[in-house]
Amino acid sequence: MTSPLLLPYDGPHLRLPNRIAMAPLTRARADDATGVPHPLAKVYYAQRATAGLIITEGIWPNILGKAGPGIPGLVTDAQVAGWSEVTEAVHAAGGTIFAQLWHVGRMTHPLNLPGGATPLAPSAVRIESERIYTAEGRVEHVTPRAMTTAEVEATIADFAAEARNAIRAGFDGVEVHGANGYLIQQFLAENTNRRTDRFGGSREGRIRLAVEVVEAVAAEVGPERVGLRISPDNPENEIAEQDPQGTYRALVDALDPLGLAYLHIIERGAYEALADLRPRWSSTLIGNFNGPEPTSRRAAEEAIAAGLADVFSFGRLFIANPDLPHRFATGAPLASYVPGLVHGGDAAGYVDYPAASAEVPSLGSRFSGSTITSRTADLRPQPR
Repeated sequence: MTSPLLLPYDGPHLRLPNRIAMAPLTRARADDATGVPHPLAKVYYAQRATAGLIITEGIWPNILGKAGPGIPGLVTDAQVAGWSEVTEAVHAAGGTIFAQLWHVGRMTHPLNLPGGATPLAPSAVRIESERIYTAEGRVEHVTPRAMTTAEVEATIADFAAEARNAIRAGFDGVEVHGANGYLIQQFLAENTNRRTDRFGGSREGRIRLAVEVVEAVAAEVGPERVGLRISPDNPENEIAEQDPQGTYRALVDALDPLGLAYLHIIERGAYEALADLRPRWSSTLIGNFNGPEPTSRRAAEEAIAAGLADVFSFGRLFIANPDLPHRFATGAPLASYVPGLVHGGDAAGYVDYPAASAEVPSLGSRFSGSTITSRTADLRPQPR
């Protein structure tokens, strides 16, 4: 019996050869000075082009949204040109690729920002229990500065401009990152949003940034090219949502009429978000389980068979298994990744994991002109 993950998907806006998506994975290998993706990024993504859908690592829409060293942007012409090479390689390999638009809010540090700028957030609420990675190592968080209403509005415009640049770079669409405790979820959560303007206070105020970013991006590139990623009840990065069901039902109800490409739900915590929100969403739904271990093939198959999701995304499994759909189809063993090589560096732990099939581009094929060096020292973890 064919796995439901391997069946084609024909949705309102997405037509995919299988139901396996590659989830966003921070790899922190961009040129830190320019924000241009690493020259090997085109190899990395093309190797994984047999995924039904690739969603890239998070890409910042303005420099204050940059998480840390090696995080790419999609603002300058040079960054657009760098990502154009990636999309060309993925399309040549038969893949579909969306760019993830990512502003981290308070999840950065003056050492990561130009001129030692203070991180921005909905409110001046500091992360107390964790440390943040910088070019100088792991340090304490600083208290972020509460954004003015004008700065919030300017950030919405930056997301829309980034989406336009993504289409210029050849991406098939974009995913707005509203999950994992970054800027948009900081506005959604009661403990990090203590504002009294129209972007805070009531539930309607707290969901307003997410709604207006998605609306602005959809107006720029078309709703059929836009997805949104959310992680209801996710405690990462000191997020505490008092009423995740109420918040996310209101958010989904506000966005469903737009006719977006998809909603991408990370389920983590006590709230069973997939089961609760699936009936409220009429377009494609991508599921994801964020647990201590990578999601198994069986767990994803059961979610799709139960109607909880149309497509399922895998993150960690794609690091060491560039041909993951082939391995699922043939029962080939799954390789394990090296945690110390996930973030930062060059080829090692990035494009050198072997494929079990001949379908995946290798470094010796059309990418043989790439310069490959190995730098395994100075590898610093970054946010996902």
